[in-house]
Amino acid sequence: MYDVVLLTLASQRDSSGGCGSGGACCGGVTEGEHDAPDQAERCETPRVPVLACADALTARGARVETITARSDQEIDEVLARLDGPARADGLTWPDPDSKIRLVVATASDAQLRAVLRRLVRRYAPPPSRRPEDLPVGRTVPDLPPIGVLPLDPARSGGHRDLAAQLGLPRDPAAVAAAVLDGTARRLDLLRTDGGSVTLDGALLGAADDAGRPLHWRGRVEVDDTVLTNGDDPLLACAVGNAGGYATLDDVALLAAPDPTDGLVEVAVAVPVVTRSRFGRRRVRLEVRRARGRAVAVVPRDEKVPFLDDGVEGELSRKRSWWTERGAWAVWAV
Repeated sequence: MYDVVLLTLASQRDSSGGCGSGGACCGGVTEGEHDAPDQAERCETPRVPVLACADALTARGARVETITARSDQEIDEVLARLDGPARADGLTWPDPDSKIRLVVATASDAQLRAVLRRLVRRYAPPPSRRPEDLPVGRTVPDLPPIGVLPLDPARSGGHRDLAAQLGLPRDPAAVAAAVLDGTARRLDLLRTDGGSVTLDGALLGAADDAGRPLHWRGRVEVDDTVLTNGDDPLLACAVGNAGGYATLDDVALLAAPDPTDGLVEVAVAVPVVTRSRFGRRRVRLEVRRARGRAVAVVPRDEKVPFLDDGVEGELSRKRSWWTERGAWAVWAV
């Protein structure tokens, strides 16, 4: 029978880990709210879905340990249990036959991303030490499958989290069954030249206080296709591995993002001014799309706000994303 680690991320995690906006890791707590006694207590006490999942696993004979990680180091200590035997080349490598199952309790996609980010940092070999058994076209080995336990109910409208998009179970007992009886469903991973990863996607752009999109400029290139050379005013740029950022308000940005096809889909929204035959000025939105292995965005403006798997940031220099096909996996029924 399996040993199962139920991992929850605490609000005290350092924001540098990319867990969420302001380092929020416990149900969306933001920096500055960590000192509230009632919130701190909720972060330290396992939430009901975690306890229910642990009970379901235990009832099936699994040995279960619940861990709350408060730092990248504590996440790394959990991930070290997934290491394989020592290799002749000295690389740290995941054990493909591990009897340990990892379940990540997530209040947001940002928390799941934080764990994947540490997995990549642990197992990605340096370019100078690329081993022969590394899959072709990849910079990381097959990462260990992860069980995903959503801590919040699925939303019927608005932004859907990655678990909902993938059709993963949300009920704790169903999550336990997937971890013990399911199969590993391999998914694409986007790595970035900023040292992080993207699971769902990113949306670049911002709006004013009234909700009106603000124009910005930047060069966007997908493989050899240039969507804009930096001269066009942009309302948004979507980088999609999955479909979380496929639409902006009522505008369809991404056509068919698929986290299993080995490609990243990218779209830019460009306002185009036209005039009717009566001289009336009209503005229509032109959406340009491309698919490929990699995308590079070079902002011309000083800072371009963005959301990446729900994590807020500002882009002030070139940022590249590239696809690692089938690099990570989830336990699914």
